[in-house]
Amino acid sequence: MVTANELYDRLAVRERKVSGTGSGRSTKNRIQCHVHAGALILGLTLLVGHPGNVLAEETRASDPNLSNPTAVVTAKRDGYTVSGLVTHLEGVKSFKHGLALFPGSPGILKLQLEEGRPKFTLSGNFLVRTRRHWLDAETLVVVVDAPSDQWATFYQHFRETPRYGADVAALLKEVERLYPVGDWTFVGTSEGSVSAYHAARLNPALARRTILTSSLFSPGKNGPGLSGINWNEVPKDLLWVHHEDDPCSYTSYRDAKRYSQKSGKPLVTVHGGGPGRGPSCEAYSSHGYAGIERETVLAMRSWIKTGAVPADVKPK
Repeated sequence: MVTANELYDRLAVRERKVSGTGSGRSTKNRIQCHVHAGALILGLTLLVGHPGNVLAEETRASDPNLSNPTAVVTAKRDGYTVSGLVTHLEGVKSFKHGLALFPGSPGILKLQLEEGRPKFTLSGNFLVRTRRHWLDAETLVVVVDAPSDQWATFYQHFRETPRYGADVAALLKEVERLYPVGDWTFVGTSEGSVSAYHAARLNPALARRTILTSSLFSPGKNGPGLSGINWNEVPKDLLWVHHEDDPCSYTSYRDAKRYSQKSGKPLVTVHGGGPGRGPSCEAYSSHGYAGIERETVLAMRSWIKTGAVPADVKPK
């Protein structure tokens, strides 16, 4: 029998062949999520899932994350919006930990409701496809989209600006109107490490912790990555996470060790996993922790809950 997770991976591979989906470059043929919607207008758009009695089996199989209640929360800004995809366990009403997840390139989900259903790109990104692994009775996750007026570009230099920091803060404030959250941890992967780093730097009172995975250290066509960061502005509680065999030239493990040493912040090394597939800087290689996703997420969640730096991640 094919499991839901296996079917999801097969569908993701087929989608990449059709539309080029990797860590986040898909612009069409997105996996559509089917959830039972309840409307609530409080300066935001909300969709709440009731998978137990509404979701079709084929939809849950295409995205196993939708076995959990899912919501789209949208904060209205001055002429644009910023949205997040919220996931949590059934029946949980308040949360000790809120996790803001910043996906990889291009960081643009184009998250919106279409015929009462959430529609978004980047479904194969490491942080998007594994969001269910973070969940427990204390934890809520929200995948952060680019502001709607940045959907055509979302340059890294924009992510350095105070406006971007204010946009992220506004979205999380809207989330907190619906879900009491004790504190926030910002988690970024690949180019999303740039988003998470600057969002945390610009919101030191909001971002209790920061985790940067498969970090983009080298400059590229969309900006400088983390190459020019001010070491005096590094968040106090920061964890680096990196696969020792990351094949992407912009996110080398060698640089991860160097940045960890220079920042004085711990590095958790991930070993093994696989088999990888697809381009080296995309989500289904070791760059996206293929085959060892759950173990990597649980190690990060442990650090959030205990403050103790976990051992290196290895296959069980």
